[in-house]
Amino acid sequence: MSGMLSEKNIRDLMKGDAPLITDCIDFDTQLQPNGVDMTLNAVMTIEGAGRIDFDNRERRISEHSEMAFDDGGYIHLGPGTYSVKFNEVVHMPKDIAALGKTRSSLLRCGACLQTAVWDAGYSGRSESMLIVTNPLGIDLKKNARIMQLIFFRLESEGEKLYSGIYQNENV
Repeated sequence: MSGMLSEKNIRDLMKGDAPLITDCIDFDTQLQPNGVDMTLNAVMTIEGAGRIDFDNRERRISEHSEMAFDDGGYIHLGPGTYSVKFNEVVHMPKDIAALGKTRSSLLRCGACLQTAVWDAGYSGRSESMLIVTNPLGIDLKKNARIMQLIFFRLESEGEKLYSGIYQNENV
């Protein structure tokens, strides 16, 4: 049966040799009724132009520079576009895919995340794009919960699993 996974389904996928997510700050706090909150590990500025083509032969990903948190563990971000890296490492089974949604508290502070699909077979410590639109900016603390990852069971295991350049990223 396909559909969005519940807290119980997610908890079941955490058991065994290949848990769905590792490196959580506090899994019980991060587990939500229909997903898992992802936490902030790092913020990077995006520097230079990227290049995207059809078959990735000429692809060039923009350079990134990691920003520093202050002594209190915060970072102030003015309006703009940033890349964020999560603490958690995701291990997607063959019959599960996921989508990331910005937590409502982040939205209410004038910032949002743009994400891609977590494909079946993907494993890694993901990155997403953070857009700050609040003219006064936002202060984010290291390990803040900023995104909810929502998991979906596929109707069947895919014959084609993720095998792109981001496989095992940041691990």
